[in-house]
Amino acid sequence: MSQNKRLSSRRSFFKQTVGAAGAAATGGGLVPYFLTASRAQAATASSDRPLIACIGNGGQGNHNMGLAMNFADVIAVCDVDSGRAAAAKQASGGKADVYDDYRKVLDRKDVQAVSIGTPDHWHTKIAIEAMKAGKDVYCEKPLTLTIDEGKKICQVVKETGAVFQVGTQQRSDFDRLFLRAVAIIQSGRLGKVSKVSCAINSAESSPQLPVIAPPKELNWERWLGQAPLVDYRWQGGKDAEGADIPYKSRGHYEFRWWYEYSGGKMTDWGAHHVDVACWALGLDQTGPNSVRVELCEHPVPFEKGYPTRDDMYNTATAFRVVNTFDDAGVELTIRHDTDNGVLFEGDKGRLFVSRGKLAGKPVEELAENPLPVDALRKAFKGSEPVSHMQNFFDCVRSRKEPQSDVFSHHRSLSNCHLANIALRLNRDLKWDPVKEAMIGDNEAQSFVAREQRKGYEITV
Repeated sequence: MSQNKRLSSRRSFFKQTVGAAGAAATGGGLVPYFLTASRAQAATASSDRPLIACIGNGGQGNHNMGLAMNFADVIAVCDVDSGRAAAAKQASGGKADVYDDYRKVLDRKDVQAVSIGTPDHWHTKIAIEAMKAGKDVYCEKPLTLTIDEGKKICQVVKETGAVFQVGTQQRSDFDRLFLRAVAIIQSGRLGKVSKVSCAINSAESSPQLPVIAPPKELNWERWLGQAPLVDYRWQGGKDAEGADIPYKSRGHYEFRWWYEYSGGKMTDWGAHHVDVACWALGLDQTGPNSVRVELCEHPVPFEKGYPTRDDMYNTATAFRVVNTFDDAGVELTIRHDTDNGVLFEGDKGRLFVSRGKLAGKPVEELAENPLPVDALRKAFKGSEPVSHMQNFFDCVRSRKEPQSDVFSHHRSLSNCHLANIALRLNRDLKWDPVKEAMIGDNEAQSFVAREQRKGYEITV
């Protein structure tokens, strides 16, 4: 289905949900935030087709580039894998310039915005430097590798006035099932919600992976970035009998199964579902008071929070962690089992939402008692809902805050980072959501930030 047809279908869905009057209404008058004179002039002077660069050209990076091309012109692509960069150039229509160093992209004055689709451990450094170079940013989730990185990104957004959309597309896309769920909850249809469960499936494990030379097209040292300098590992191909050997590696898509570069399923899918839970319940500007580990399984042994071997995937494969928000009276559980999705439990009913389902008594009652006509617009920051990528480019022009802003994402994602710290140490934690610091646990506090390899430090 084409992008235009998808947008048309979603507009129809919106009208059926809240009524034609709500769909026809204009967007609310949100006040532009941290708008600097130079950015205001650039927004006014820019054409309807902003000039953008796409940094990180793997599967998700190229998917985002394809979406962005509906609204902007791609003039540069960049990847430390020359094969991926060349493929991205072709996918962009063949006119984009190709780079292997993102800093050269940021030096270009004609680049107005960047889309970042690199592995997680590169997001923060590139995003901060892009904002300082005067670019607006669309960056994939999870936005950060640590809680401290999130604080730094929030600081730079405030300082620069950049428009910054996080790629938590569930806030806008997927037939607006999540947006509708949030509107139902925020309209009071569940009553007081005391429990929410985010089921995100289990993570992968691997056998021992052999050390091999990195592919000739991959700059492995630069790919590692702030992470420790280690050998490249890969397994795949066929065995002596000609049977396929499952593809596993320390790199590219599999980066998410290594704590050095990501947070496993906890931040991969948790960045989506925990974001929805916190958004719906108004918990995306605060944090939990405690983190309780009920189940923890890692594929390798850990000592003092670190894996004791470096030749296998190391992120948690099975888990159940409960984050408690004392003031709100809410327990947020993140787990690998049960159906993938978010289950809200209130004193008036339960509601389940996933990428293909919205169910529960409050949903059934909409037939007789529909939502107010402006319910979805309220949940979409006062504007008629559009696709996630369109919302970004709409905000590049208007200088409004995008649907998935860095401030709420940082707070929501901190739940996942805290859960991972608890899993790595295999113990409960106490957290001060105001100071954003551990209470009485210096070892756990040491995981809030990480040492960065020389030459790849993140500075603000």
